[in-house]
Amino acid sequence: MGASLVVSGASKAFGGVFAVREVDLVVEPGELRAVIGPNGAGKSTLFALIGGQRAPDAGAVRLDGVRIDRLPAHRRAQLGVSVVFQAARIFPRMTALENVMVGAHTATHAGFLAAAVRWPAHYRSERLIVSRAREALARVGLADWSTRPAASLPLGQQRALQLARALCAEPRLLLLDEPASGLRAAERDELAALLADLQQEGLTMLLVEHDVGFVMRLADRVTVLDLGRVIAEGTPAEVRADPAVIAAYLGDRQGSAA
Repeated sequence: MGASLVVSGASKAFGGVFAVREVDLVVEPGELRAVIGPNGAGKSTLFALIGGQRAPDAGAVRLDGVRIDRLPAHRRAQLGVSVVFQAARIFPRMTALENVMVGAHTATHAGFLAAAVRWPAHYRSERLIVSRAREALARVGLADWSTRPAASLPLGQQRALQLARALCAEPRLLLLDEPASGLRAAERDELAALLADLQQEGLTMLLVEHDVGFVMRLADRVTVLDLGRVIAEGTPAEVRADPAVIAAYLGDRQGSAA
C-alpha cells in the first residue's frame, strides 16, 4: 500500500529570496499527484525538500505521520521513499543489472559479517536482490539490456534504468522529477502506461513535470506553484480552467491554454 505524504508550511530561502514559501501539500495513499508551474516557480526546490536533498527553513514533511524532513536520504529510503531525478544518475561502469541491484540495498538484512564469511543468509539475500532487479528491469522494458554497461545505454534507456532502480527498492512513495523530459513520444507513452500500472497497484507518486499534456492525462490532482507559492490545486480539468493558472503558466490572460 502506498504511503501518505503531508507537507505543511514548507519554506526555503536562498540569499533572502524565497524559492518555496509556506507550501502545504497532501498526497493521499495511492494517489498520483503532479506539481507544475513556470520556470522559477519553486518546483525543483519543493522536490528537493521532500526528497531530502535540502532541508526546509520552516515547516515539515511527514510520511504516514512520521516527520522525515531532517532524516538523511538513506533513512528515507528505508521508510519507503524512492527518488527518480531528472538527470539520469547511473554508475556508468556497472552493468544495467548491477545498477538496479543498488536500489535493493535497503532490503537486505544479512549484514556485513554474513557477507564477509559467505553465510547462507548472504546468499539468500543476494539471490533475492538479483531476482528483484531482473523483475524491475523487465517492468521498464530493459530485460534484454541487463548485461550491458550502463554508459552504453541511450538517454531514454538510462532514464528507464534509474526508474527500475527506484522500483527495485519496493517504494511506498515514488518521487519523479520531470521523468518525461527529453523522451520521444513513444517513450513518453510507455512511461505513462507504466506509471498508470504502478498507480493501479497502489503506489503513491509525486510527479514534478513540465509536460502539461503528460500531467493532465495521468494525475489525479494537480498542484500549481508560482513564485514559490501554491496558486491552485484540483483535478486536471479544474486546474486547466483556473484563471490564475492560465495567466501564470498555461497561456495568456485571455485564456488560451498552452
